[in-house]
Amino acid sequence: MKPTDITPLTEIMARLRDPDDGCPWDVTQTFQTIAPYTIEEAYEVADAIERNDMDDLKDELGDLLLQVVFHSQMAAEAGSFNLQDVIAGICDKMTRRHPHIFGDVDAKEAAQVTQNWETIKAQERSTHSDGSALAGVAKALPALLRAQKIQKRAARTGFDWPDVDGAKSKIFEELDEISSANTQDERADEVGDLLFAAVNLARFYDVDAENALKNATAKFDRRFRAMEDMAGTNFPALSLDEKEALWSRAKEQEIKKV
Repeated sequence: MKPTDITPLTEIMARLRDPDDGCPWDVTQTFQTIAPYTIEEAYEVADAIERNDMDDLKDELGDLLLQVVFHSQMAAEAGSFNLQDVIAGICDKMTRRHPHIFGDVDAKEAAQVTQNWETIKAQERSTHSDGSALAGVAKALPALLRAQKIQKRAARTGFDWPDVDGAKSKIFEELDEISSANTQDERADEVGDLLFAAVNLARFYDVDAENALKNATAKFDRRFRAMEDMAGTNFPALSLDEKEALWSRAKEQEIKKV
């Protein structure tokens, strides 16, 4: 048996899911209970990549692969599909979406390849039970990432601001609506609209909103910790003005290091 053969992993999972003498925890799991672990493992893969930790990435990819096998095993038990169907499906999809590689289409220009990819994906969505241009954007995606994808899909249909000024003005409009809100539910709704508008502005500037917020949060984390280090255990007792002064110092120190 080759080391790259996935069969041993599928056999382990089938054994764990055996209703008679499998693992009690694994046997009781469902698609719904395992889904959060699948999402968590995907994030841990991304974290290992960001840290450039190849050993950890190898382990995390294994954990993510286990999630694929786990879901496939449960589907096989239900008579829906099995791991071989999953592999065959993605192989077919990748071949279909790369006619310039696996077919006779001459599409070596990068821009044309990208356009072909989007066209093929649109054709695939048209055969989906949900015929919307927004079909297939997973609801479990992080909110900012899903907003980006939804907006890009809508823009491809021509439903978009003609220029960045429209996206900018929408942000000011949403700020005014937050100020005019009378209840907590209304404020929550308007804040959501403001965040959606901010993602749209980022899209116009070709900025990935998810990464932009991640980087901004990391920057706040660094500077806040620097403030704590400068103040010591007395930090919580400082006045807001004193904390603002520390923030300015932390910011200046970070800029000097660049």
